[in-house]
Amino acid sequence: MASVEVVTIGTEILLGHLVDTNSVHISRALADHGVDVYAKHSVGDNTERLAIMLEDALGRADGVITTGGLGPTVDDLTKDAVATAVGDTLQLHEPSLRALEERFVKFNRPMTENNKRQAILPSRAVVMPNPNGTAPGFIALRPDGKFIACMPGVPREMKPMLADQLIPWLVERFTLKSAIYTKTLHTIGIGESELDRRVEDLFRSLENPKIAMLAHGGRVDVKVMAKAESQAAADAMIAPVAQQLRERIGAGYYGDDDTTPGGAIVAELVRRGKTLGVAESVTGGGVSDSIVEVAGASRAFLGGIVAYDNSVKQSLLGVRTETLTQFGAVSEETAIEMARGARATLKVDFALATTGIAGPDGGSAEKPVGLVWFALVDDDGIVTTHRATFPGQRMDVRDRAAMTALSLIWRRLEP
Repeated sequence: MASVEVVTIGTEILLGHLVDTNSVHISRALADHGVDVYAKHSVGDNTERLAIMLEDALGRADGVITTGGLGPTVDDLTKDAVATAVGDTLQLHEPSLRALEERFVKFNRPMTENNKRQAILPSRAVVMPNPNGTAPGFIALRPDGKFIACMPGVPREMKPMLADQLIPWLVERFTLKSAIYTKTLHTIGIGESELDRRVEDLFRSLENPKIAMLAHGGRVDVKVMAKAESQAAADAMIAPVAQQLRERIGAGYYGDDDTTPGGAIVAELVRRGKTLGVAESVTGGGVSDSIVEVAGASRAFLGGIVAYDNSVKQSLLGVRTETLTQFGAVSEETAIEMARGARATLKVDFALATTGIAGPDGGSAEKPVGLVWFALVDDDGIVTTHRATFPGQRMDVRDRAAMTALSLIWRRLEP
């Protein structure tokens, strides 16, 4: 089993001016082909610091994979640091220079002198041509067999180079046969600590396959990962564990892998032959959007009303003036009338309403920023309400409220 560390290079990454998505993509691709990623790092455009990091990483892993710093400008210093780390010298690579010249001719652009620097590479390197850009990639080899693979930082150049050249090289060099296969079980409306309680013994006892949890956006995923030589072999290992997890999780599990909360809701409504509509204030269409992104949602989702102003709550949803006067727009009573109004106006079986204070202003001691009321009317006309206070900025409150709304719908529908 090969092991690597991933290094993304660029001062702009350290300053937060550029979000590093390369290391995420690389790590996933490596895991899919059975390569262990020991660690990920980011370093600025500094030859000495980069060389030290590369040498340290080679002390722990079989190789290092880097992105960035291969351009023609003075701050593109990756090759100098790599040559130092592997004990090599830099020299002009004539085929890369010719490819550069041909590319500039093709696009009818003059090639400046500094562009030639991109064709100066470590002398022992395996060169990876770049048909999508000007900077070639390369794999620098240390005498003991360890390597540093360098690719451009531009994702549209890096991704095909990784898939078409670096991954095949790794597979051949390390005779990679096993890969890591993953199945993800999705839950909603269950806290991470509660889910951990339900599956803790499996987490501690299993090794292959093993499980991990990831909390994000009001949901918690349970990943089942198996190392195997084929998808079929992995599926045979994962299936019984996944089934045991579904039984442990119980209420709140809504699907696997690419299934979304909206997708699970639509599928269950269609199965039952029922329809849904929503009335949104604080979420401003976020609940509807999560549902209509599902292909075929129109079979069950009839529509939504964004009733942000009180006048719209009254005219379209039938919220009474006395309710707004006595209890306010952000109240259980208003949420109930919004949901009932949506059910009547849209002529649906289920209707859900949201109303709240997203902030940053408008809160009080009694009704703080982040307060959201939910109301769900089911196909029997029974009303369920829920109150929550969400932390964070305005967008955080709105996103969390939309996910909670989906959770309430699913928990009412789940088989």
